Amino acid sequence: MSNKEPLTTAQTGFVRTIKDKCRVCYTCVRECPAKAIRIEDGQAEVMPPRCIACGNCVKVCSQGAKRFVRATKSVETLLKSEKQVVACIAPSFPAEFPGMDFRVLVGMLRELGFDLVTEVSFGADLVAERYRRLMLERNVRGYIATTCPAVVSYVEKYHSNIVPQLAPIVSPMIALARALHEIHGPELKVVFIGPCIAKKAEACSDDVAGEIDEVLTFKELKEMFSVARISSKTAITSDFDPPHGGLGALFPITRGMLQAADMYEDLVGDEIVTADGIIEFVQAIEEFADSKMDAKLLEVLSCNGCIMGPGMVSTEPQFRRRSRVSQYVRFRNYQSKKQQHHEDMNRFASLDLSREFSPDDQRIPTPSYDELHDILERLGKKDYSDELNCGACGYPTCRAHAIAIHKGLAEEEMCLPYVIERLKQTINDLSVSDKRLANAQDQLIQSEKLASMGQLAAGVAHELNNPLGVVLMYSHLLLDEINTQSEMYEDLKLIADQAQRSKRIVSNLLDFARENKVLFEEVNLEQHLRQCVESIPRPENIGVDMKFGHADSICEMDPDQMTQVFTNIIANAYAAMPDGGQLTICTKDDSSRVKFTFKDTGVGIAKDNIDKVFQPFFTTKKIGKGTGLGLSVSYGIVKMHRGQISVSSNADASGGPTGTKFTVSIPRRSGAS
Repeated sequence: MSNKEPLTTAQTGFVRTIKDKCRVCYTCVRECPAKAIRIEDGQAEVMPPRCIACGNCVKVCSQGAKRFVRATKSVETLLKSEKQVVACIAPSFPAEFPGMDFRVLVGMLRELGFDLVTEVSFGADLVAERYRRLMLERNVRGYIATTCPAVVSYVEKYHSNIVPQLAPIVSPMIALARALHEIHGPELKVVFIGPCIAKKAEACSDDVAGEIDEVLTFKELKEMFSVARISSKTAITSDFDPPHGGLGALFPITRGMLQAADMYEDLVGDEIVTADGIIEFVQAIEEFADSKMDAKLLEVLSCNGCIMGPGMVSTEPQFRRRSRVSQYVRFRNYQSKKQQHHEDMNRFASLDLSREFSPDDQRIPTPSYDELHDILERLGKKDYSDELNCGACGYPTCRAHAIAIHKGLAEEEMCLPYVIERLKQTINDLSVSDKRLANAQDQLIQSEKLASMGQLAAGVAHELNNPLGVVLMYSHLLLDEINTQSEMYEDLKLIADQAQRSKRIVSNLLDFARENKVLFEEVNLEQHLRQCVESIPRPENIGVDMKFGHADSICEMDPDQMTQVFTNIIANAYAAMPDGGQLTICTKDDSSRVKFTFKDTGVGIAKDNIDKVFQPFFTTKKIGKGTGLGLSVSYGIVKMHRGQISVSSNADASGGPTGTKFTVSIPRRSGAS
């Protein structure tokens, strides 16, 4: 049994990834202001220490792969306890429950089990008053409003140097909780219900620990209503419990806090600056941190007002939601007892609404120039022009992506141009491999054909060899005994010649079928080729041109077998030029291979026959002029040398000069391939 304490939600994170749903589209990476999402093994993982719980990733994920932690079970347990439990409703509720009378909502909450139902707008009124006081102080230094917990967390984690400039005032949620504990005692259990995920993180913060017991989003509240089968149609209407709110109900709207505090963003005075939304709030904080802003108060929200919080279910557009809140404030302001509100505000005028903030620096050192340069080179960004800054990876620039890779927050495969380039290279490699595979398949088919024909040839040759020997022997005996002038002499001579020819064919068959061993030895290429040319009678009308382009004359081969290959090709070239022509023999080499080419100006080989030239018994020569085994045997010899033999030809004079070229390539050393 482990003695380790269980991890808290703050340690495991308030937003988690459902791996089965994550499609790695990088939208969450792109939209995360804190860059707290790491791509690892094809999954977008939220890193709890870096996360500010703004919930933007939850809002932008089209696959529903991001889910915030639920507190419904804990709240159900709390409601079943004997403790007094209060529901504190955020002032953005009119935008979440459009068209619903607030008294119906209060009745539904009481039916759910809450003993008290109050408005956080009263806490907002208290906070607004403290900000008004703060701004009236002389020589006030620049402050950042702390009403948005996501903004506070962002400053603590990524701009810890300006943490002292966070306004030392609690949020409306904490302000109301302190007021309620003042009224009902410290045993009161407080549940905040609103549109914000970051409120869950704020409630767990060490600086205000224990003041809020649970935080529910509006989405969770609706889930609880559904499970408990509580409907607005059957709810018993009821009003909020005191203290009631005033203009603090405007807090969920951009600049609502300023109006509640009777302060305004004077564009001339520039003492107060407001910003909202993921992009604007980050830019505003950065400029404030760099002392590029002279404002006394920077009021920022991570969302476009709390009415657009990630914990909401409403699908109404932003300004329609804003209108819902405004209508409610007008109605309540008309209906409210201003005297009672004034007395409540005076009652808590001295309530301690201060708090401290603690730096939690999550910044990671930027890589050195060399480290950054190496990463960019790996991504194919060898110079500045290669940095497209397309943003497909989720980072604004290629350098920001490279920095994230160095920090372990991103992967190289997130770069779309890099992936496309690698894909192109892979396609090219596959194309080359496919061609090699096709060639290998052709060679395998050819080898299978040769093996089959070899077995057949061996059987036929052995059966014919002895009878042919007998015929040849007796025909020569008769020729020796008969008079050369006899009429039978020519017939016997024909028998002897044809028997000799048949025996030669049988011998070729045996050569074709036999798996000869290659006896490698060092051979001088020039001498060997000259001997091959000289060994075959050359017609007078054919010229032979030998061009030696090799650097090293020595090559390891079986000279007898390669002689058979070369002489066969040369003899075929002579036969293809009955009217004369030119045979050009060339050599080339490199450190590992030697290539021989034999090019004639003969009649060429028809396209239909090109693929058949290495097949056994195929020949275009007239009957009695060839056996069709020469090139098949040559093919086998070259393969035993771990080499390649190929042919190209043109037999159509309209397409250019006719002729045929055989190319033989073999390794220079016997052990190479």
